[in-house]
Amino acid sequence: MADTEQNQGAGTNMMHSSILRVIEDKKNINQKLSNIKHKIGVYSAKGGVGKTTVAVNTAFTLSSMGYKVGLIDADIDCPNTLMFLGIKGAFSDEYPLKPAEKDGVKVVSTSMFVDDVKKPIIWRGPLVAKMIREFLDNTDWGPLDYLIIDLPPGTSDAPLSIIQLLSLDGFLLVTTPRHISAVNTIRSGMMAKRLGVALLGVVENMSDGSGNGGEEVAAELGCDLVGKVTANKIFGEMSDSGRVPVLHDSSVKQEFENMIRKAGLVTK
Repeated sequence: MADTEQNQGAGTNMMHSSILRVIEDKKNINQKLSNIKHKIGVYSAKGGVGKTTVAVNTAFTLSSMGYKVGLIDADIDCPNTLMFLGIKGAFSDEYPLKPAEKDGVKVVSTSMFVDDVKKPIIWRGPLVAKMIREFLDNTDWGPLDYLIIDLPPGTSDAPLSIIQLLSLDGFLLVTTPRHISAVNTIRSGMMAKRLGVALLGVVENMSDGSGNGGEEVAAELGCDLVGKVTANKIFGEMSDSGRVPVLHDSSVKQEFENMIRKAGLVTK
Protein backbone atom coordinates (compact mmCIF):
# COMPACT_ATOMS: atom_id res chain seq x y z
CA MET A 1 0.00 0.00 0.00
CA ALA A 2 2.77 2.40 0.92
CA ASP A 3 4.64 1.51 -2.27
CA THR A 4 1.53 2.22 -4.34
CA GLU A 5 1.03 5.60 -2.69
CA GLN A 6 4.69 6.41 -3.20
CA ASN A 7 4.51 5.52 -6.88
CA GLN A 8 1.35 7.57 -7.32
CA GLY A 9 2.98 10.52 -5.63
CA ALA A 10 6.02 10.22 -7.86
CA GLY A 11 3.75 10.05 -10.92
CA THR A 12 2.07 13.33 -10.10
CA ASN A 13 5.45 15.05 -10.02
CA MET A 14 6.64 13.63 -13.31
CA MET A 15 6.50 15.82 -16.40
CA HIS A 16 4.96 14.38 -19.56
CA SER A 17 7.51 13.54 -22.26
CA SER A 18 5.83 15.86 -24.79
CA ILE A 19 6.24 18.82 -22.41
CA LEU A 20 9.88 17.91 -21.89
CA ARG A 21 10.32 17.85 -25.68
CA VAL A 22 8.84 21.33 -26.03
CA ILE A 23 11.13 22.65 -23.30
CA GLU A 24 14.15 21.05 -24.93
CA ASP A 25 13.17 22.32 -28.40
CA LYS A 26 12.81 25.86 -27.08
CA LYS A 27 16.15 25.65 -25.30
CA ASN A 28 17.92 24.40 -28.45
CA ILE A 29 16.35 26.98 -30.77
CA ASN A 30 17.07 29.90 -28.47
CA GLN A 31 20.64 28.70 -28.10
CA LYS A 32 20.99 28.68 -31.90
CA LEU A 33 19.52 32.17 -32.07
CA SER A 34 21.62 33.52 -29.21
CA ASN A 35 23.36 35.94 -31.61
CA ILE A 36 20.02 37.70 -32.20
CA LYS A 37 19.54 40.34 -29.53
CA HIS A 38 15.82 41.11 -29.84
CA LYS A 39 12.91 39.09 -31.26
CA ILE A 40 9.71 41.03 -31.90
CA GLY A 41 6.37 39.67 -33.13
CA VAL A 42 3.89 41.79 -35.11
CA TYR A 43 0.47 40.33 -34.52
CA SER A 44 -3.31 40.58 -34.66
CA ALA A 45 -6.02 37.95 -34.75
CA LYS A 46 -7.74 40.04 -37.45
CA GLY A 47 -6.67 39.77 -41.08
CA GLY A 48 -6.38 42.82 -43.30
CA VAL A 49 -5.24 45.24 -40.60
CA GLY A 50 -1.80 45.74 -42.13
CA LYS A 51 0.47 43.52 -40.04
CA THR A 52 2.83 43.07 -42.98
CA THR A 53 2.89 46.82 -43.62
CA VAL A 54 3.82 47.43 -39.98
CA ALA A 55 6.34 44.56 -39.85
CA VAL A 56 8.12 45.53 -43.09
CA ASN A 57 8.32 49.23 -42.32
CA THR A 58 9.41 48.58 -38.74
CA ALA A 59 12.20 46.31 -39.97
CA PHE A 60 13.45 48.80 -42.54
CA THR A 61 13.18 51.73 -40.14
CA LEU A 62 15.38 49.87 -37.67
CA SER A 63 17.81 49.04 -40.47
CA SER A 64 17.95 52.69 -41.55
CA MET A 65 18.81 53.58 -37.95
CA GLY A 66 21.93 51.43 -38.21
CA TYR A 67 20.76 48.11 -36.77
CA LYS A 68 21.18 44.63 -38.26
CA VAL A 69 17.69 43.30 -38.95
CA GLY A 70 16.02 40.08 -40.07
CA LEU A 71 12.38 39.60 -41.08
CA ILE A 72 10.35 36.38 -40.99
CA ASP A 73 7.17 36.06 -43.02
CA ALA A 74 5.40 33.61 -40.70
CA ASP A 75 2.19 33.70 -42.74
CA ILE A 76 3.17 30.31 -44.10
CA ASP A 77 0.23 29.52 -46.38
CA CYS A 78 -0.41 33.07 -47.62
CA PRO A 79 3.01 34.73 -47.82
CA ASN A 80 3.36 38.17 -49.39
CA THR A 81 6.36 39.86 -47.75
CA LEU A 82 8.61 39.29 -50.78
CA MET A 83 6.03 40.97 -53.01
CA PHE A 84 5.99 43.95 -50.64
CA LEU A 85 9.76 44.12 -51.10
CA GLY A 86 9.88 43.46 -54.84
CA ILE A 87 12.14 40.42 -54.32
CA LYS A 88 11.91 37.95 -57.20
CA GLY A 89 13.95 35.22 -58.84
CA ALA A 90 15.58 31.95 -57.88
CA PHE A 91 16.72 31.38 -54.33
CA SER A 92 19.46 29.24 -52.91
CA ASP A 93 18.54 25.65 -52.08
CA GLU A 94 21.45 25.39 -49.64
CA TYR A 95 20.94 24.09 -46.14
CA PRO A 96 20.78 25.72 -43.67
CA LEU A 97 18.46 28.15 -45.42
CA LYS A 98 19.94 31.40 -46.74
CA PRO A 99 17.70 34.45 -46.31
CA ALA A 100 16.99 36.74 -49.24
CA GLU A 101 18.25 40.27 -48.67
CA LYS A 102 17.08 43.77 -49.57
CA ASP A 103 18.85 46.96 -48.52
CA GLY A 104 20.61 45.10 -45.74
CA VAL A 105 17.48 43.43 -44.27
CA LYS A 106 17.49 39.60 -44.31
CA VAL A 107 14.15 37.97 -45.16
CA VAL A 108 12.69 34.46 -45.26
CA SER A 109 9.27 33.45 -46.58
CA THR A 110 7.66 30.30 -47.94
CA SER A 111 7.26 32.16 -51.24
CA MET A 112 11.02 31.63 -51.68
CA PHE A 113 10.35 27.92 -52.10
CA VAL A 114 7.36 27.81 -54.44
CA ASP A 115 7.64 28.26 -58.21
CA ASP A 116 4.50 30.36 -58.57
CA VAL A 117 3.33 32.82 -55.91
CA LYS A 118 -0.26 32.45 -57.13
CA LYS A 119 -0.38 28.75 -56.27
CA PRO A 120 -2.14 27.98 -52.98
CA ILE A 121 -0.04 26.46 -50.22
CA ILE A 122 -2.44 23.86 -48.82
CA TRP A 123 -0.82 22.59 -45.62
CA ARG A 124 -2.22 21.28 -42.38
CA GLY A 125 -1.07 22.56 -39.00
CA PRO A 126 1.91 20.20 -38.47
CA LEU A 127 3.51 21.27 -41.78
CA VAL A 128 2.95 24.94 -40.96
CA ALA A 129 4.64 24.43 -37.58
CA LYS A 130 7.50 22.55 -39.25
CA MET A 131 8.13 25.40 -41.71
CA ILE A 132 8.21 27.93 -38.89
CA ARG A 133 10.72 25.73 -37.12
CA GLU A 134 12.89 25.71 -40.24
CA PHE A 135 12.87 29.51 -40.27
CA LEU A 136 13.98 29.57 -36.63
CA ASP A 137 16.15 26.49 -36.25
CA ASN A 138 17.70 25.96 -39.68
CA THR A 139 18.22 29.41 -41.18
CA ASP A 140 21.61 31.12 -41.34
CA TRP A 141 20.66 34.48 -39.85
CA GLY A 142 24.09 35.48 -38.61
CA PRO A 143 24.30 38.13 -35.88
CA LEU A 144 21.27 40.43 -35.73
CA ASP A 145 20.11 43.23 -33.49
CA TYR A 146 16.44 42.56 -34.30
CA LEU A 147 14.40 39.73 -35.75
CA ILE A 148 10.93 40.97 -36.73
CA ILE A 149 8.29 38.26 -37.14
CA ASP A 150 5.21 39.01 -39.26
CA LEU A 151 2.59 36.61 -37.92
CA PRO A 152 -0.56 35.45 -39.69
CA PRO A 153 -4.00 36.27 -38.27
CA GLY A 154 -5.71 33.97 -35.82
CA THR A 155 -4.86 32.30 -32.54
CA SER A 156 -3.91 28.81 -33.70
CA ASP A 157 -0.92 26.90 -35.09
CA ALA A 158 1.45 29.57 -36.42
CA PRO A 159 1.36 32.07 -33.55
CA LEU A 160 1.31 29.22 -31.02
CA SER A 161 4.41 27.69 -32.64
CA ILE A 162 6.26 31.01 -32.50
CA ILE A 163 5.38 31.52 -28.83
CA GLN A 164 6.12 27.91 -27.99
CA LEU A 165 9.54 27.79 -29.65
CA LEU A 166 10.91 31.30 -29.27
CA SER A 167 11.69 33.55 -26.33
CA LEU A 168 10.12 36.74 -27.66
CA ASP A 169 10.81 40.20 -26.29
CA GLY A 170 7.14 40.84 -26.98
CA PHE A 171 4.40 41.63 -29.48
CA LEU A 172 3.42 44.78 -31.30
CA LEU A 173 -0.35 44.47 -31.79
CA VAL A 174 -1.89 45.95 -34.92
CA THR A 175 -5.45 47.23 -35.28
CA THR A 176 -7.33 49.70 -37.44
CA PRO A 177 -9.67 52.42 -36.13
CA ARG A 178 -12.67 50.09 -36.56
CA HIS A 179 -14.32 48.48 -33.52
CA ILE A 180 -14.48 44.99 -35.08
CA SER A 181 -10.75 45.14 -35.76
CA ALA A 182 -10.12 46.21 -32.17
CA VAL A 183 -12.17 43.31 -30.79
CA ASN A 184 -10.12 40.78 -32.74
CA THR A 185 -6.84 42.42 -31.82
CA ILE A 186 -7.86 42.25 -28.17
CA ARG A 187 -8.27 38.48 -28.63
CA SER A 188 -4.68 38.18 -29.82
CA GLY A 189 -3.44 40.33 -26.95
CA MET A 190 -5.32 38.20 -24.43
CA MET A 191 -3.73 35.07 -25.88
CA ALA A 192 -0.26 36.63 -25.65
CA LYS A 193 -0.84 37.62 -22.03
CA ARG A 194 -2.17 34.17 -21.14
CA LEU A 195 0.99 32.61 -22.58
CA GLY A 196 3.25 35.06 -20.78
CA VAL A 197 4.42 37.18 -23.73
CA ALA A 198 4.86 40.92 -23.15
CA LEU A 199 2.76 43.45 -25.05
CA LEU A 200 5.09 46.18 -26.30
CA GLY A 201 2.21 48.33 -27.48
CA VAL A 202 -0.61 48.84 -29.93
CA VAL A 203 -0.23 50.32 -33.41
CA GLU A 204 -3.33 51.77 -35.06
CA ASN A 205 -2.81 51.32 -38.79
CA MET A 206 -4.79 53.12 -41.52
CA SER A 207 -5.55 55.80 -38.95
CA ASP A 208 -7.94 58.44 -40.33
CA GLY A 209 -9.67 59.84 -37.27
CA SER A 210 -12.87 57.92 -37.96
CA GLY A 211 -12.62 55.58 -34.96
CA ASN A 212 -10.69 54.83 -31.81
CA GLY A 213 -9.68 51.21 -32.29
CA GLY A 214 -6.15 51.79 -31.04
CA GLU A 215 -7.32 53.40 -27.81
CA GLU A 216 -9.90 50.63 -27.33
CA VAL A 217 -7.28 47.87 -27.60
CA ALA A 218 -4.76 49.65 -25.39
CA ALA A 219 -7.35 50.33 -22.66
CA GLU A 220 -8.67 46.76 -22.67
CA LEU A 221 -5.21 45.18 -22.51
CA GLY A 222 -3.58 47.70 -20.20
CA CYS A 223 -0.77 48.63 -22.58
CA ASP A 224 0.28 51.73 -24.52
CA LEU A 225 -0.95 52.99 -27.85
CA VAL A 226 2.53 53.49 -29.29
CA GLY A 227 1.63 54.92 -32.67
CA LYS A 228 -0.93 55.77 -35.30
CA VAL A 229 0.12 55.12 -38.87
CA THR A 230 -1.76 57.65 -40.96
CA ALA A 231 -3.92 56.28 -43.78
CA ASN A 232 -1.88 57.13 -46.85
CA LYS A 233 -2.17 55.89 -50.43
CA ILE A 234 1.62 55.69 -50.56
CA PHE A 235 1.46 52.34 -48.74
CA GLY A 236 -0.63 50.67 -51.42
CA GLU A 237 1.20 52.28 -54.31
CA MET A 238 4.68 51.44 -53.04
CA SER A 239 3.84 47.96 -51.80
CA ASP A 240 2.41 47.06 -55.21
CA SER A 241 5.65 48.19 -56.84
CA GLY A 242 7.93 46.49 -54.31
CA ARG A 243 9.15 49.64 -52.59
CA VAL A 244 9.29 50.26 -48.84
CA PRO A 245 7.57 53.54 -47.85
CA VAL A 246 9.92 54.43 -44.98
CA LEU A 247 12.82 54.43 -47.44
CA HIS A 248 11.11 56.94 -49.71
CA ASP A 249 8.92 59.20 -47.55
CA SER A 250 10.34 61.10 -44.58
CA SER A 251 6.97 61.68 -42.88
CA VAL A 252 6.16 57.95 -42.93
CA LYS A 253 9.63 57.15 -41.63
CA GLN A 254 9.17 59.63 -38.79
CA GLU A 255 5.90 57.95 -37.77
CA PHE A 256 7.65 54.61 -37.55
CA GLU A 257 10.67 56.01 -35.70
CA ASN A 258 8.33 57.57 -33.14
CA MET A 259 6.44 54.28 -32.76
CA ILE A 260 9.64 52.27 -32.36
CA ARG A 261 10.92 54.59 -29.65
CA LYS A 262 7.62 54.71 -27.77
CA ALA A 263 7.44 50.91 -27.82
CA GLY A 264 10.89 50.82 -26.22
CA LEU A 265 12.53 48.96 -29.08
CA VAL A 266 15.37 51.51 -29.13
CA THR A 267 16.50 54.11 -26.65
CA LYS A 268 18.77 56.30 -28.73
